[in-house]
Amino acid sequence: MGARKLIDPTFAEHFAEEWIAGWNEHDIEKILSHYTEDFSVDTPLAIKRLPETKGLIQGKDNIRAYWGKALENNPSLQFRLIDICCGINCLAIYYESLSIQKQVVENLFFNDEMKVEKAIMMYSK
Repeated sequence: MGARKLIDPTFAEHFAEEWIAGWNEHDIEKILSHYTEDFSVDTPLAIKRLPETKGLIQGKDNIRAYWGKALENNPSLQFRLIDICCGINCLAIYYESLSIQKQVVENLFFNDEMKVEKAIMMYSK
């Protein structure tokens, strides 16, 4: 485990704006530029779409394929930023997924280089 560091609110705001823009532009490489090569995503949507994963997808190549297919299958996908919350080595992005009309909290855990090494998503009912 690296150094424990409180996420700076200015960094968090810039990160969230870039992250949302990447998704809204459907630019998979822009999105993935924020992540480590071996990051993991823990998401209830993966249980529905790929039950064999049990909701956990690991590695940039696997996640590129998963997210790429999601973008391809949902050309109207758009996010609206609601808020951000800063923690120690983590950031929560609270947003609305306009295409599925759900609110989402995405918890992003950073390494010492400020790249995301783990993401955990939670969706409204």
